[in-house]
Amino acid sequence: LRTNAMKYLPNYFALGSLRKLFFCFPDPHFKAKNWRRRIISDTLLSEYASLLAPRGRLYAITDVEELHKWHVARLDAHASFARVADDALRDDPAAQLVVTETEEGKKVERAGANKFLCVFRRVEEHEVPVRPLFALP
Repeated sequence: LRTNAMKYLPNYFALGSLRKLFFCFPDPHFKAKNWRRRIISDTLLSEYASLLAPRGRLYAITDVEELHKWHVARLDAHASFARVADDALRDDPAAQLVVTETEEGKKVERAGANKFLCVFRRVEEHEVPVRPLFALP
């Protein structure tokens, strides 16, 4: 099935039904005016969080370091996600496969370029920090 996930993803999956989401080598949209088209954005992260089961994982891999930093910054700032430590990924077969076995990953490997992976888990409801809407003086 080929569709526009940025528009229609919630139409295909029940809330909390996914255990893993993979974003493999997405278009970096380098120009600032096109950043709204990036597949990992503040708005879309809320949709992804609603589709992921508690403790479900979101994997993002790219060969563009600037985009990797964007992914990490957006995911770190989102209350529904917590980063999975790199040492915990050694026991995650999906993390190993996304680096070595994707078609684009193999192409990047042949070119001798770097690959940047980040993995975040969907926090459980009781883990979400309460953030005040505004601060009183």
